[in-house]
Amino acid sequence: MSDILHRVGVENSSPQQVYEALTTLDGLSGWWTEDTTGTTDPDGVIAFRFPPGGFDMKVVGLDPGRQVRWEVVDGPEEWIGTTIRWDLRQDGDYTIVLFAHEGWREQVEFMYHCSTKWASYLLSLKQLVETGKGAPSPNDVRISDWH
Repeated sequence: MSDILHRVGVENSSPQQVYEALTTLDGLSGWWTEDTTGTTDPDGVIAFRFPPGGFDMKVVGLDPGRQVRWEVVDGPEEWIGTTIRWDLRQDGDYTIVLFAHEGWREQVEFMYHCSTKWASYLLSLKQLVETGKGAPSPNDVRISDWH
């Protein structure tokens, strides 16, 4: 099994502010994709849609201001059954976001693509919390035909 791992610091923010961007439909649609619907409560399912397709995430863990965990229940075959986790902590003027997309069965080319896209979306999350405006899909950086 393989994992995608990233770390980003969000300046002049609190873990609670980042947590809200990860756990509300307005927050999620402000940095990941504008086409976000569903239920963000525990055991709820959030639907994220992009031009080439989408993902459904079951909310499997919420620890306010500290951690968010999802399980992928629908989407590309490579994603189904993987988990996504954000760990949050304060470090001076920064909220540190440790991101993990865990449980990839193999390191296929699509995983490389997704790692780059996750990095760009984490920068969008940082931008949203720091400035009030992120770069969610369809306004994100396009890196290939996979978007």
